[in-house]
Amino acid sequence: MATANPTVKNTIRTHNGPDILFKIVVSFICIFAFVIVLYPVYFIIIASFSNSTMVNQGQVILYPKGISLYGYEQIFKKSEIWVGYKNTILYSFFGTALNLAVTLPAAYVLSRRTFPARKIIMKLFVFTMYFNGGMIPTYMLIKDVGLLDSPLVMIIYGALNVYNLIITRTFFETSIPDELYEAATLDGCSHFRYFGTIVLPLSKAVIAVIMLYYLVGHWNDFFNALLYINTDAYQPLQIVLRNILLLNQAMAGTTGVTGGGGGGAGAYAQQYADQIKFGVIIVSTLPVLCVYPFIQKYFEKGVMIGAVKG
Repeated sequence: MATANPTVKNTIRTHNGPDILFKIVVSFICIFAFVIVLYPVYFIIIASFSNSTMVNQGQVILYPKGISLYGYEQIFKKSEIWVGYKNTILYSFFGTALNLAVTLPAAYVLSRRTFPARKIIMKLFVFTMYFNGGMIPTYMLIKDVGLLDSPLVMIIYGALNVYNLIITRTFFETSIPDELYEAATLDGCSHFRYFGTIVLPLSKAVIAVIMLYYLVGHWNDFFNALLYINTDAYQPLQIVLRNILLLNQAMAGTTGVTGGGGGGAGAYAQQYADQIKFGVIIVSTLPVLCVYPFIQKYFEKGVMIGAVKG
């Protein structure tokens, strides 16, 4: 009857020790990093319905104190916030759809090595990453083309992001084999059909990544609306929340100066102004946080684009 070799057992036991220690250290580092990233989000959530005085004094650390929903009541009782939500959802949906419709075909064309002008065109795209006309010329251009104070400016402006174009082009070059196109052409497949039936289904990872980038960009778009949108009915969520926050801070400051209660009234108003501030953060970021888990698996694959060559 064969017996186990004691040398092999000792070798396995020797190697298991450092491996287990390594896993423990890595797990500890990962948990520590996770807590560091998660705690600020958790703190904003509990601070949004806690007593602002306790928050400012550092008494709110792990759980809410002096629970009050006044901040959320002040935010959601205003009809403008629902208009802002509707506008932002429309801008994000149609804007992201336009971004993908422009970026994906452009990246595919620039990824084809048989396209003679691709290097020149790519350099022109990259040039715009470092140099642009500036705020005033851009404003004049938006005005001249008739997009000023129009909801279309939130959708059309910035239809192509060069950084996302580079990511997508790199994915097409490194992850889609040229042999697929050669096999498709033998069956009489055109560029349009090859792009629609072969390239896009194989590019779910990069599509998810740039879709997330564009979606978050449209959702958080604040400065363009501030410059080009004047009509309240077209304002996105970020501008509406900004106006609510500024209004409550102004009321808190006014109460502190002219209120009959003196400094006490001002502190009371400032307390709720701070609570509204935390509530605004939650209201503006919660939808994006809800969408992210559904595309996380594609995002994890897409962020590694170009990282490994072989």
